[in-house]
Amino acid sequence: MDSKALLCCTVVLIVLFLPLSASDDRLVPSKPLSPDNISISDGGTFALGFFNPSNSTSAKLYLGIWYNNIPKLTVVWVVNRETPITNNTSFAPVLSLTNNSSLVISEGNSGGRFLWMTPNVTTIVGSSTSTAVLLNAGNLVIRLSNGTTPWQSFDQQTDSFLPGMKLRIKSNTPNTVERLVSWKDPGNPSPGRFSYGIDPDSAFQVFLWDERTWCPAASHGPGSK
Repeated sequence: MDSKALLCCTVVLIVLFLPLSASDDRLVPSKPLSPDNISISDGGTFALGFFNPSNSTSAKLYLGIWYNNIPKLTVVWVVNRETPITNNTSFAPVLSLTNNSSLVISEGNSGGRFLWMTPNVTTIVGSSTSTAVLLNAGNLVIRLSNGTTPWQSFDQQTDSFLPGMKLRIKSNTPNTVERLVSWKDPGNPSPGRFSYGIDPDSAFQVFLWDERTWCPAASHGPGSK
């Protein structure tokens, strides 16, 4: 076989096998996610990993989910919207699934400072075996060996509403609703001016709120135009 044919075969093999190694959709306690890697949903639609917005400094990282097959970075979920992570060689962040079934962002692999943790998971699940899976719907879920799902990103909405998501009125907090909240600007995912959710006084209407005026900027529901 001549050198050109050998090179062609090598390229074909790389193309065939690279997507398989890049399409892992889950985390286990022994396998953290670093800024050098991403997790891709089984169908290839979404990716999970650390990113920096195009207009932001590369030293500041956010953990999020974005469309995998759209050339322009299109983020649909962000964990640390108000607290970007400083990325440096001494304290590179990692996302880990702990033995008590919590997702944790920490500085380094050796139990460094915690930067974020899934809320209320450890008290619910105990020590059951678990995995964290990025679904092809864009939902990051923690799954236990008994089949239950104690936490999912769809319940921690940011600015995007995907099929399968729900916005609710919180029954344990009167007049409090789950809202989608805009980015501050294209290079800053911290909460911005506008939010969208159910009217706390009527479940038959949804509102778009303008933070500057503290009143609904637009609404639609029965009888609206």
